[in-house]
Amino acid sequence: MPVRLQPPQADHLHPVAGIRIGIASAGVKTPGRKDLTVLLLAPGSQVAGVFTRNRFCAAPVVLTRQHLAYASSPAALVINTGNANAGTGDDGLMRAGAVCDALGGLLGCDRTAVLPFSTGVIMEPLPHEKIIHALPAALADAREDNWLAAAQAIMTTDIVAKAASRRLAVDGATIHVTGMAKGSGMIHPNMATMLGYIATDAAIAPALLQRMVRDAADASFNCITVDGDTSTNDAFMLIATGRAAGARTIEHESDPAYTAVQSAIRELAIELAQAIVRDGEGATKFIRIDIESGRSVEECRRIGFAIAHSPLVKTAFFASDPNLGRILAAIGYAGVDDLDVSALQLWLGDVLVAEHGGRAASYREADGQRVMREDEITVRVALHRGDARATLWTCDFSYDYVKINAEYRS
Repeated sequence: MPVRLQPPQADHLHPVAGIRIGIASAGVKTPGRKDLTVLLLAPGSQVAGVFTRNRFCAAPVVLTRQHLAYASSPAALVINTGNANAGTGDDGLMRAGAVCDALGGLLGCDRTAVLPFSTGVIMEPLPHEKIIHALPAALADAREDNWLAAAQAIMTTDIVAKAASRRLAVDGATIHVTGMAKGSGMIHPNMATMLGYIATDAAIAPALLQRMVRDAADASFNCITVDGDTSTNDAFMLIATGRAAGARTIEHESDPAYTAVQSAIRELAIELAQAIVRDGEGATKFIRIDIESGRSVEECRRIGFAIAHSPLVKTAFFASDPNLGRILAAIGYAGVDDLDVSALQLWLGDVLVAEHGGRAASYREADGQRVMREDEITVRVALHRGDARATLWTCDFSYDYVKINAEYRS
């Protein structure tokens, strides 16, 4: 079961003025399952995004990048689950394009105003005819308060839907920020099978919106890992409709309104990113990794991800076995060649585990085991070589992770 992760409640998810969401069943993989989501955007809405750096990026990623470059104001996002449309070559581009053509025709806009997204099995042809057939039903279902249904519809191996909201006052105007994400396994975003969408009714200049989405991604989705696998389909999109009553356009980073809205977006992105880790396939423990006093953020992240990716570390956490030499080994092979291991310190929760190049004199196995039994654990490493720091989030590896992924296509 997910680690301390409760399903979102529909009445806690604020509608965002200028966005309507429709859900339908296309039968992409499973007959009768709600697997098609369409977000309809009010005219003038701005969209920015960051995407996977996997060289085998999916056809919808390719098209969405292209369409963002062409369309000054996208009209719709279309999301299917059950099929990633990745590793499908030119045929995949044709099928994704056909969906864009069809939705554009129904909305009376050019195909470049439609942004496609897919998630599911890789290297299988997208059943685009099924999606196209279901588009009218999705449009007929479109309404502002459909965020929970959408969060459920974009799930694949997720156990719990992931969605959250914020409301804030900016210069007398009430601004709403609502988002959803999906992801459970194949999670190590490098952006920018994770998809994330956050929308606000604030009015934000396009150039600032791209900075906002990059900042939010770096603080959230780029700080998580479940298994170290970067999906072919990762995308994180930020939408600003500008439809909040009385809201003025935010045009400069120096504007206090920019800081307020950006903080809300960043906080919401972190909540969604942590939810993905808490729902990691078969996860039983949520692990925070703090690397501090490094020479650069990059080296702190390198060391943090070495710990977070190690199957030996992750299985030790699952077993509640304080085999903590595995953490030292991961730090040692992280690629920081001039690291002075005699200077660093390692804590597990409130327990000092290692210093001066080995086991701390005060460390007792019983103390380590006490912390390892908890379902939320903090690993802290002090490098004592600078002022940089980084925080990452991961989970353990359980028997269920192997079972879920071994049977993924069954």
